[in-house]
Amino acid sequence: MNQTESLYQSYTGEAPAAVEQLPGAGSNRKYFRLTGVRTLVGVCGTSQEENRAFVYMARHFRQKGLPVPEVYAVSADGYAYLQEDLGDMQLFQAIAQGRQTGIFSEEEKRLLRQTIRLLPRFQFEGAEGMDFGYCYPQAEFDRRCILWDLNYFKYCFLKATHTEFDESRLEDDFGSMADRLLAAPAQTFMYRDFQSRNVMLSDGHPCFIDFQGGRKGPIYYDVASFLWQAKANLPASLRMELAGEYLDALKPYSAVGRTEFLSTLRHFVLFRTLQVLGAYGFRGYFERKPHFLQSIPYALHNLQKLLKDGFGEYPYLGKVLQDFCTRRDLTAEPCGKPSAATRGLTVEVVSFSYRKGIPGDESGNGGGYVFDCRAVHNPGRYEAYRQLTGRDAPVVRFLEEDGEILRFLEHVDALADAHVARYLERGFTHLCICFGCTGGQHRSVYSAQHVAEHLNRKFGVRVHLIHREQHTEQILEAR
Repeated sequence: MNQTESLYQSYTGEAPAAVEQLPGAGSNRKYFRLTGVRTLVGVCGTSQEENRAFVYMARHFRQKGLPVPEVYAVSADGYAYLQEDLGDMQLFQAIAQGRQTGIFSEEEKRLLRQTIRLLPRFQFEGAEGMDFGYCYPQAEFDRRCILWDLNYFKYCFLKATHTEFDESRLEDDFGSMADRLLAAPAQTFMYRDFQSRNVMLSDGHPCFIDFQGGRKGPIYYDVASFLWQAKANLPASLRMELAGEYLDALKPYSAVGRTEFLSTLRHFVLFRTLQVLGAYGFRGYFERKPHFLQSIPYALHNLQKLLKDGFGEYPYLGKVLQDFCTRRDLTAEPCGKPSAATRGLTVEVVSFSYRKGIPGDESGNGGGYVFDCRAVHNPGRYEAYRQLTGRDAPVVRFLEEDGEILRFLEHVDALADAHVARYLERGFTHLCICFGCTGGQHRSVYSAQHVAEHLNRKFGVRVHLIHREQHTEQILEAR
């Protein structure tokens, strides 16, 4: 019995009927869904101070009427606690279609607007009466904090990617950046990791989690974190629209002109991008977590766009970054490893009908995935779609507007991405991914087409796409 189960029994009077470990993120914290007389989320952490910060902040924010999970019980040693279960739907998942296509629906935009408009409340109302002494590991955003993050970028990203640079000149520009960032007012609460993965949708409304790293700091950092989140893939026009929403919601608390705000914001965007690349480098290159390596190209694309207007305030840093982006293929691994095109991995993606059996694996490996699409709403039930396939626009529109297939593929993509990244790392040559549905015509075809194009685009691997029941094949060549 883990510590959260014991805490659950102590709090409810009964042992949990079932315990499900939930996906983690970048930290060492473990999350469990405990069901029984009540459904709660149990959290086990390795740091008492970090847990103490979260519990204090959660209770403080709830007193302010801010949407965060309620904390019900904390273990005597402070290493575990029970909190409200907000469900499984992250904002990040809810905007999946927009992230993948770059075209955000009105509903996705509405959720983004609703979320960004809540941020000033956390920053200003959340700061009122807060004891920042509970913050972990830092009580405020100061020079030491800034230089820690910049050196994180230097050692865990630049050095890890074998980038040549003059350390002394780089440190001079780091000092200049710290001066500029510290010039911004900093009497508000800074969430620090305000991004769509840390926003849950409970009954359709945004609720906020993972704020335990928050501290006293400037308003700009959180706006940069949210609007320039690497894998959110927000187009520039939508970023500016959401920045306008934020400024409108900010008016009751602070009068900041749009020009002044955007001028200061761009420096925080650059700083946040460098901090994120440092984190991705550490988690990916040193801890060998594929999810973080997969995020690096997105962050580099953001960086490349930022550099178009130049940063004359940091001339040497700007040159290092510009040279780095110019000489790298931003769709490839940024670590100087051979590209996918030279490593010989072929991913075979197949759609099929369960009525005709699961496809055999002619490679002889006998491995890979078989995903069952039959739980997804079936367009084949409707006369208008019966003669079409999952590649036809009306069927694509039906499936995507319905949304079930997007949630299904969010999980599939995560599994496939981790598998492909590991196969590339180990030099394997073949992976098979199959999708089955009732007739092998609609749901499985759409899913296979999506995953084939996704893997080819993201990793540059060669994909052999087979729609078995449609008698069609396609080769997506390695890039």
